[in-house]
Amino acid sequence: MYVEELKVRFYETDALGHVNNTVIPAWFETGRLPVFELFNEQGNPYEISLIVANLNVDFVRPVYFGFAVTIKTYIARLGKSSFDIGSEVWQKGELCAKGTTILVNYDHKNERSVPVPDSIRAKLLQHSHPDHPLT
Repeated sequence: MYVEELKVRFYETDALGHVNNTVIPAWFETGRLPVFELFNEQGNPYEISLIVANLNVDFVRPVYFGFAVTIKTYIARLGKSSFDIGSEVWQKGELCAKGTTILVNYDHKNERSVPVPDSIRAKLLQHSHPDHPLT
């Protein structure tokens, strides 16, 4: 699992004083950056790279300015050419948002999905949720 702490910035808040709902998916994306780096060994990202096939967010409780947030990112499912990334936002020890992003390893030239290389699969497996390890 990847864990990153972020400061909540004032401009991320809305008129009600809590973090705007459009910010959470951006934080999830920030948490996914280390996963994208695992795929660098495939070469030119304009030829083969990850694309987002689906993104969902469950808003559990408000997130407020003035307190840091912790973004937890983990591999929740690993298929042949796609995988699910679980994401969580925590503030003051409480779960505030959770979601799943489905990423597909994609060949842009041939416009089709391609299998995740075994070397990368092994690295992805190391980043499953500690309470729900993948095999």
